[in-house]
Amino acid sequence: MLENIIHHCGIIVLAAGASTRLGKPKQLLPYKGRTLLQHSADTAGNAMIGPVVIVAGCDAGLISQQVNDRPVTIVTNEHWQSGMASSIVCGLRFLLSTQPETDGVIIMMSDQPFVTCALLHDLINAQHQTAKPMVACSYNNTIGVPALFYKTIFPQLLHLSGDAGARKILQQQMPNVATVSFAKGDVDIDTPEDYGKLIQSG
Repeated sequence: MLENIIHHCGIIVLAAGASTRLGKPKQLLPYKGRTLLQHSADTAGNAMIGPVVIVAGCDAGLISQQVNDRPVTIVTNEHWQSGMASSIVCGLRFLLSTQPETDGVIIMMSDQPFVTCALLHDLINAQHQTAKPMVACSYNNTIGVPALFYKTIFPQLLHLSGDAGARKILQQQMPNVATVSFAKGDVDIDTPEDYGKLIQSG
């Protein structure tokens, strides 16, 4: 089973959306002294797992300014309007072209403020313990991102299209998915109400 263990893992942070339901870029919302995007970038970088790629699209210039002093690479998805899948494809293609030894990838969003370095390491540890090709976070009776994918799943990720994210692959292949608990994984910011609840929660 050792050949199925991830040794070179990258992290892709999806930050290309237009935040239409919020009315402004949710990636740039302040929370505890940082924007949500800065939190995601810092968490991914501080985990010291591997190279961090942030996929920008709408508002790419503003997104880049937020993290240009962080040890991350910004790539712009020119096709961001076609849906989340294109950002996953964009980020993974970049990782594989610049880091061809990559045999695993963590996909995370830019609007989950409670992701921690420890959680990202939990994903890695679960993969090493189970040798399963996918590890997802479990919360609120569902599974989702952040999620870890072994290289055997890369072709499926690269063939995603439209608004279908990585969750589609996870749900279709549950026997191949290990899970880790993420108590606040269902907290993400899509609407002004979501952001208001986050601020009120402290």
